[in-house]
Amino acid sequence: MATRSYAVIGTGALGGFYGGRLQQAGLDVHFLLRSDYEHVKEHGLVIDSVDGDFTLPQVNAYQCASDMPRCDVAMVTLKSTANHILPEMLPHVLAEDGIVLMLQNGLGAEDAVAELVDPHAVLGGLAFICSNKIGPGHIHHLDYIELVLGHFRRDHQPAGITPEMEAVATDFRQAKVLTNLNENLINARWRKLVWNVPYNGLCVLTRAKTDHIMASPELRTRAELLMWDVVRGAAACGYFIEAGFVRTMLNHTEKMTPYRPSMLIDFEHGRPMEIEAIFGNPLRTARRAGIELDGLAELYDELRELEENIGVLE
Repeated sequence: MATRSYAVIGTGALGGFYGGRLQQAGLDVHFLLRSDYEHVKEHGLVIDSVDGDFTLPQVNAYQCASDMPRCDVAMVTLKSTANHILPEMLPHVLAEDGIVLMLQNGLGAEDAVAELVDPHAVLGGLAFICSNKIGPGHIHHLDYIELVLGHFRRDHQPAGITPEMEAVATDFRQAKVLTNLNENLINARWRKLVWNVPYNGLCVLTRAKTDHIMASPELRTRAELLMWDVVRGAAACGYFIEAGFVRTMLNHTEKMTPYRPSMLIDFEHGRPMEIEAIFGNPLRTARRAGIELDGLAELYDELRELEENIGVLE
């Protein structure tokens, strides 16, 4: 039985689900919450899942990071738009030899947190899951469950399979989460962008779920072209993504349960969208490598204009 303790920084669709599965498996898990704190403190967490519903009537819930114990793993499941609060949180929740697991979308999150802690203590995680928060302390897991872990290096070179990755993977596998290890974290992040760029972006522009994108010849074509933009950007930066991966992502999206990506939900609720992490950072990284990605640039500009026009809640 693993004995590592986990601090979940951001108990939403990802943190609530994965943290809930870890607690269900017997691990010591501590949840940081904001608006849901009182509800979860009294009622716990409810997870409706395609793999089996479960309820955690009692969880270790906190409203302030300063009240949390120091844990072996700080799992950051905040949206990247909230990463500015990590400098004040991580010192309270991370044990002296602890690991930070950045379970976020896009590029650049690990680089920023490596300025706050020992860079060797930083892991990146990619969640291949369809999960939404549908009420206070209430998570709905619709499809998929895979987690991919990689170890961060400042030079963005492959780190190999490290003991820290294997230890965290052991805990998630104990929690019945399909967990794979990737020697090259940044390559894995580019691969996930192949899906995140078109579907997060186009679902916001159309205010529709993924099935609407796939049913429209025009939107499906645009989604595929955006995927190829990401593949070309990755290649320019030295990260290979095989040609068949685009077809695989299209096929998976056709078969998945119709899904409202997290960016669409943020847009609908007037919250800041992860435009920079998912679109801006890859675009700028590709430009530094000497390549212009016209489709990605157009989508980035459209999303920025949309957010500026409607205004967002800070």
